[in-house]
Amino acid sequence: MQQQLNHKASYPSLNGKVVFISGGGTGIGARMVERFCLQGAKVAFVDIAREAGEALVRQLGQQAADAPLFMYCDIRDIAALQACIVQAQQHFGLISVLINNAADDTRHQVEELSVEYWDDRFAVNLRHYFFAAQAVLPQMQQLGGGSIINLGSISWRIKQTCMPAYTTAKAAIEGLTRTLAGRYGVDHVRVNSLIPGWVMTERQLARWLDADTVKEINRHQAIKQPLEPDDICDMALFLAADDSRMLTAQSVIVDGGWV
Repeated sequence: MQQQLNHKASYPSLNGKVVFISGGGTGIGARMVERFCLQGAKVAFVDIAREAGEALVRQLGQQAADAPLFMYCDIRDIAALQACIVQAQQHFGLISVLINNAADDTRHQVEELSVEYWDDRFAVNLRHYFFAAQAVLPQMQQLGGGSIINLGSISWRIKQTCMPAYTTAKAAIEGLTRTLAGRYGVDHVRVNSLIPGWVMTERQLARWLDADTVKEINRHQAIKQPLEPDDICDMALFLAADDSRMLTAQSVIVDGGWV
């Protein structure tokens, strides 16, 4: 894996920083855990995919200076999420980077939505972003600064109709980002939204990608190449590092030029 990354940027300011990632067991989140560990960061992550999370820790324990800390957590349980953030701080020290990544883009239709499902989708895709930020902000203030990265989606920008609760939550994330950025900039806490396009994760390949979808992606992307998890990780590393110290309240789109 390291050989594959030899051409990638190295960020000395990430070495030793404590990073907390939600949804770090699979997909983009798992790759973020790997990439931050290889930068020398101390990474704690939560996920409901227990086996995948534990396997990732075993793998990275042989490759990184500090093995990541995995904690099982259903991010709909805010008290459990807050407890994991406390555990991460006790294990590694004050958290200086928060990546709100956990989400679920399971398809659903307007006509079928119940109040209960709507509320559940917002608990999965939005609510924990705020409460994770609320929990880490005092730590970042003690450190004299930090970076919060909220994962969004181009789905609402391109008017996707197959998951209205998800797209509404993802749109709201950008509002939350700007609110927190405005409030905590005085503390040198930067808050940005990282907006992926259609990323070729195992979940996407298994569930949603077919010949028609591939044609649609190629038609809309300016760059006619598949968007990979590393493309999103590259930007996450930059946003977390001191190299982006004056970048805040922004929505950074990495989608091959679709939007």
